[in-house]
Amino acid sequence: MTVTTVFNATQPPTGEACAPRPVLRERGQREVFCGLTGIIWLHRKIQDAFFLVVGSRTCAHLIQSAAGVMIFAEPRFATAILDERDLAGLADANEELDRVVGRLLERRPDIRMLFLVGSCPSEVIKLDLARAAHRLSAVHSPRVRVLNYSGSGIETTFTQGEDACLAALVPELPERADTGTPQLLVAGALADIVEDQFRRTFAELGMNDVAFLPPRQSSDLPAVGPGTRVLLAQPFLTDTTARLQERGCEILSAPFPYGVEGTTAWLAKAAELWNVPKARFEDVIAPAAARARKALEAHRFRLSGKRVFFFPDSQLEIPLARFLAQELGMMPVEVGTPYLNRQQMALDLEQLPQETLISEGQDVERQLDRCRSAKPDLIVCGLGLANPLEAEGFTTKWSIELLFTPVQGFEQAGDLAELFTRPLVRRTRLEV
Repeated sequence: MTVTTVFNATQPPTGEACAPRPVLRERGQREVFCGLTGIIWLHRKIQDAFFLVVGSRTCAHLIQSAAGVMIFAEPRFATAILDERDLAGLADANEELDRVVGRLLERRPDIRMLFLVGSCPSEVIKLDLARAAHRLSAVHSPRVRVLNYSGSGIETTFTQGEDACLAALVPELPERADTGTPQLLVAGALADIVEDQFRRTFAELGMNDVAFLPPRQSSDLPAVGPGTRVLLAQPFLTDTTARLQERGCEILSAPFPYGVEGTTAWLAKAAELWNVPKARFEDVIAPAAARARKALEAHRFRLSGKRVFFFPDSQLEIPLARFLAQELGMMPVEVGTPYLNRQQMALDLEQLPQETLISEGQDVERQLDRCRSAKPDLIVCGLGLANPLEAEGFTTKWSIELLFTPVQGFEQAGDLAELFTRPLVRRTRLEV
């Protein structure tokens, strides 16, 4: 059965009256990756952590293919294979899991945090990985902390793997004493170079009590509490923000840091809390903002006036569409997102052109019909749709590349624009 409804989306965070805009809500067949894919960037970020997927050979092939890992590499992720005996209930999966974890930690003494990552197969056979993580933590602590989260693709999309991972980390964060002064926590995995850039900017603004989640080392988990203000670096952290709010943290409402306008507003929201004078704020960001504007100009002439269509995949669609429309002059025809968190997306959502169709969820056949009818210049979609659409003559952009590439902040604005320019340039060269 396919369900299609249209409702009004409002923007509640500021409490201000906003004109509602219609949102098309669809429930049908979807085309998305599962949350296991998030391991590819998370294992690079938390440098003493290991991700053990409890799943099938298909899970192992997905992770290895997505990561491009050679057979002789030593990555910090692996798959504990559930075979036919496990799936049929003929073997004790917990006993085998304990054996695999013991061998892994003996072989890799550098591991300080181990994530047991659930998959579709482990969920189907009702393998209780939360209990297994608790049991294994008791065995291997204090040297290794064992946590678990689900990367299953059942009713989820691939960026929710990071959300589930960070949500699992939140209960482990130390309690921060209420000192009466604000602390800033930037939530969402960022490339190290982007994190370093933001740290320098915050320091220049006089903001020194700044932490990042996830940290680079599991021993550096930031303390949080009622004085913690959270600035989201990724728009898909619904469960993580809920867990942080339970710890007394306040979630700040800001556009996401894509491009000049998004990054400026994102930084300004944090500067507000520290009462940074406006003149000082503008002096600090001016050089980087000027470089970013110059970098964007090199792409604007190719992108301005072009029509772009977003299939729902990464949950980055709304802030990216805002960036393309506001800063590069593109026209988003339809912006589809797997799940629409109206509160977190409000400020990006309200800056999209009114004629842009916003859709939540997916009925892939209906959406493909709308896309073909619209004949956009560029389609942003998952790998499963890209090749067929290219075969039909459309120009596509893989949405997953936007997660693998550093794109936040001023210094990356030109790189972000180039990700959308590149397929159009490729198409032009092929036509010649």
